[in-house]
Amino acid sequence: MEIRKETYRESARKMMDFIGKSPTCFHAAAEVGRMLEEAGYKRVAEADDWRDAGRCFYTVRNDSSVIAVQIPDGEPAGFHILAAHCDSPCFKIKEKPEVRAEGAYTKLNVEGYGGMIMSAWFDRPLSVAGRIAVDTPDGVKTVLVNVDEDLCVIPNVAIHMNREINKGYEYNVQVDLEPLYSGKDGDVIARAAAAAGVQKEEILAHDLFLYPRQKGTFFGENGEFILSPKLDDLQSVYAAVTAFTQSTPERYINVCAVFDNEEVGSGTRQGADSTFLSDVLRRACACCEFDGDRYDRLLAESFVISSDNAHAVHPNHPEKADPTNRPVLNGGLVIKYHGGQKYTSDAFSAAKMKSWCRKAGVPYQTYTNRSDIAGGSTLGHISTSHVSAASVDVGLPQLAMHSAAETGGTQDTELGIRAFKAFFGE
Repeated sequence: MEIRKETYRESARKMMDFIGKSPTCFHAAAEVGRMLEEAGYKRVAEADDWRDAGRCFYTVRNDSSVIAVQIPDGEPAGFHILAAHCDSPCFKIKEKPEVRAEGAYTKLNVEGYGGMIMSAWFDRPLSVAGRIAVDTPDGVKTVLVNVDEDLCVIPNVAIHMNREINKGYEYNVQVDLEPLYSGKDGDVIARAAAAAGVQKEEILAHDLFLYPRQKGTFFGENGEFILSPKLDDLQSVYAAVTAFTQSTPERYINVCAVFDNEEVGSGTRQGADSTFLSDVLRRACACCEFDGDRYDRLLAESFVISSDNAHAVHPNHPEKADPTNRPVLNGGLVIKYHGGQKYTSDAFSAAKMKSWCRKAGVPYQTYTNRSDIAGGSTLGHISTSHVSAASVDVGLPQLAMHSAAETGGTQDTELGIRAFKAFFGE
């Protein structure tokens, strides 16, 4: 069935709106929770008894990772799990963040989170968001905060003072990347407290980040491209959650997992390299009154899709792409392969993914690194080290991965949603 141009554009617009409401991983997790609750999912705490959770529920770990479950009416054959991640490379604000300079300025003391293209962060409006931990009569509580205004900037050094800048430059985060925040008496924690509606004295700790203020937009002669921060990997998150909430499981227990900390190795209690996913799957089995043996049997018939965006061939540097596996924007879902098993795709799992794409009428592409260029890793091989199931790595094609703003195709969000719905609806 032919997809109308307006459908592609509407899905891309909603995805960029989702990103606009998700300046940090904490806000993204909250937005995912809102989408799930609008679709009728019940939030349960990990400390709760889940036996009354029903067949559609979700849980959140450490405010930044979300796993949702939908149990079919009939006897389940296994799990269908779709995973993506909600963190992006950025700058994290350190403790004691104010740095006074020249008796006239206040800068913010920051450190890099994940592998970013640092030059993209200069000379653009930035703000501060994240969460704060506050002292209350009932104990320590976390509160989301977003200072929703143009707040700071990382200023470049003028070319007159750095004549070699266009010949390449090695940036030092401690020297070159401290953002200018205010005059000599700036207090960013007090500003965050005011935005959160609490007193500065109540704040015991914080997880605050810089984020670009740029909103997602369409561009190109016919609006065929999109430009937005955090396409990696919030585009996948939006497509996954949308497909999940619009699907009804037939034979499988559907699971949508959104993990934090992929960009720094996933080695946290809320990351993919934790027991979070296996904990939820086992407890979902307990909701169905299945024992441990039944869990292992279900896992043997399960499948994991790890969705983390993929590199499209670059129009200015096509030589960076593999000679024969060359995804393009608006070309559909990308199936990713890696000979060193940083991606989990193999003949069986890739064939399964292709069959779901064909069922949905969605084009698919393939990606491998050039053999002489090392690639990154993602959620698939980390998740399946804890949940042993067949797995494929996929993503939506994009340019400028890990830049402050990234480029994608207008059609690809809708194509991803349709492929994932075929998976969840099997």
